[in-house]
Amino acid sequence: MRDTTLNTIAIVVFGVTMASLLGPLINLSPAVVAVFVAVGLAVFSVDQLGLSGRIGDILMDTVAWASPAHRQRVLHHEAGHFLAAVLLDIPVEAYTLNTWEAWKQGIPGQGGVVFGPGDPAALARLTPQSIDRYCQVWMAGIAAEQMVYGDAEGGDNDMQALGLFWSALGRSPAEAKLKQRWAALQAKTLLEKHRHAFDALVVAMGDRAPVATCYEAIAQYRLPLAAVT
Repeated sequence: MRDTTLNTIAIVVFGVTMASLLGPLINLSPAVVAVFVAVGLAVFSVDQLGLSGRIGDILMDTVAWASPAHRQRVLHHEAGHFLAAVLLDIPVEAYTLNTWEAWKQGIPGQGGVVFGPGDPAALARLTPQSIDRYCQVWMAGIAAEQMVYGDAEGGDNDMQALGLFWSALGRSPAEAKLKQRWAALQAKTLLEKHRHAFDALVVAMGDRAPVATCYEAIAQYRLPLAAVT
């Protein structure tokens, strides 16, 4: 079960519990509590069966987004993906910083940086060098957090994506773990070499600049290819 699903259930249970405890103190009718439960369960069912948990994701994002520190974490994390993709010549198609933005743009999941190709079958036909580049992009969000904050709080979905991709290649989970560590180190080195470009990109993404404008921000500080390798 997804973490957001569990969190949504916890919120519904908490709401019902608080309504039950506080209801008598504020003269809240039991019928109101029953309606709250019914509506909560209905929304939860529709969310899980028809929307793949998007409402739960948006709800959790809304709670987390109230924290400026969390917003900055997400911003730096996604900027890491974006910059690594551009530096490694992987096209970026779009980006979002939360589930609501992703929903509005028609992007599945919780949002983030969309880079292609996303088809696992297409990825499996890539050269070893291209595979290494995609792995670095997947791990660049974690690398960005480590570079800026010294640790990473996000990135579970990124590691899962790399693991699934590695499995599609017929490789073992143990190899996937090694590849994750290698790619994270490579990505961190790449971002550190382009710290000025990274900082400019963070500002642009924070302003929700178009993808083309983000490319321009990177181009101002991008080092020659020989300096990257």
